[in-house]
Amino acid sequence: MKSRRLFAVVALAVLAGSSAEASEAPDASAAAAGHDACSRPAQVLDLTNWKITLPVDDPAKPGPQPLDVKQPALDDYSIDPWFVVDKRCKGVLFRSAVNGVTTANSKNPRSELREMTEDGATEFRWSPVSGTHTLVIDQAITHLPNDRPHVVAGQIHDGGDDVSVFRLEGTRLYLTRGDDTHHKLITDDYRLGTRFQAKFVVTGGAARAYYNGVFQDEIPVPADGAYFKTGAYTQANCGNSAPCDESNYGQVIVYRVHVRHT
Repeated sequence: MKSRRLFAVVALAVLAGSSAEASEAPDASAAAAGHDACSRPAQVLDLTNWKITLPVDDPAKPGPQPLDVKQPALDDYSIDPWFVVDKRCKGVLFRSAVNGVTTANSKNPRSELREMTEDGATEFRWSPVSGTHTLVIDQAITHLPNDRPHVVAGQIHDGGDDVSVFRLEGTRLYLTRGDDTHHKLITDDYRLGTRFQAKFVVTGGAARAYYNGVFQDEIPVPADGAYFKTGAYTQANCGNSAPCDESNYGQVIVYRVHVRHT
């Protein structure tokens, strides 16, 4: 009788453990490697040819300027809550609050990766008319700022401005074209936390945009000096969104980002 009870207890424990693992535990490789396997974003995403711009002040620069972290420092870098691994070790959280430090050419804060080359040493700028350039982001937008609930999650940039981005406004997800922020409505029923794939393929001077593998539109990329960006670019600030503090933010989880140039 005791052996039967013991078998039942063990079986229940195994079932409970399997259920918990499926819902909230890190994947097996991370668990086997210990807690340190989930301590920094570079253990989840390949950040070899990226730098990150963060919405916090860089103490090494005069006046409030956002902090840029490049390779090789980026490999060991995280900063809570702006750039951290999620609890399941499956994605990287990018967060940007409305009161964050901004770049010189924007009124809005960002926690955003910018494409680099030479193992992260040099900013990459490529020609949209030469070769094929592909960005694929597996991601979910998980939080929006108050009053102006807008976040950009993935973009093509040229030498002067963004060319096209995936932009969420409330429940409406758009593909933009230059200054036309509502160029193409992708869905009017996006729910926070929904995982999706954003993809740009640039060739012959144009970018073909895809949402979950479905073609959306072709956008001209008119100038040289193009590059990709990904993360959370909050489209709100203290002038249009309250409260003006760290509790008011945009956030994106990136599960995978892949860039290819051929």
